[in-house]
Amino acid sequence: LQKLINLLQATDDPLIQEQALITVSNSAAFSVNQDIIRNLDGLSVIGGMLSNCVPKVKEKALNALNNLSMNIKNQEEIQVYITQVCRTVESAPLNSDVQLAGLRLLTNMSVTSDYHQKMINSIPCFLHLLSEGTERTQIQVLKVLVNLSANPSMTSHLLRAQV
Repeated sequence: LQKLINLLQATDDPLIQEQALITVSNSAAFSVNQDIIRNLDGLSVIGGMLSNCVPKVKEKALNALNNLSMNIKNQEEIQVYITQVCRTVESAPLNSDVQLAGLRLLTNMSVTSDYHQKMINSIPCFLHLLSEGTERTQIQVLKVLVNLSANPSMTSHLLRAQV
């Protein structure tokens, strides 16, 4: 895992970045690896890949963070990227793999109410995606909205959202 994280830091080759992110993402299926990746500062390295202009690299970084977000301690570090992920969801092409990967990460990050406030500004976007997206996009957006609606302090934000 250390070598993969080092490789992500050292290379600018999108194909290598994509493959390394897939491997990190797959290894994050095991909880012990989630802790190791966090302790090796892998979350910030992967988070840095969210600014990559290559859509496949950005998608794979979102997928890796999604798998890593199954761990509460990792969520505490990943939460700093929520605003950036929301912007990515808003700016990505409709129904794209990048948009869906971002929505999946937001779904995991919204399971508890800890980070709901960071998603308020994206509620109009979520509602737009609900009406304009394909079924896959709609299902993923609904998961985020259901999580947000479980928090009473989000009710007014959800009902006042301009669509």
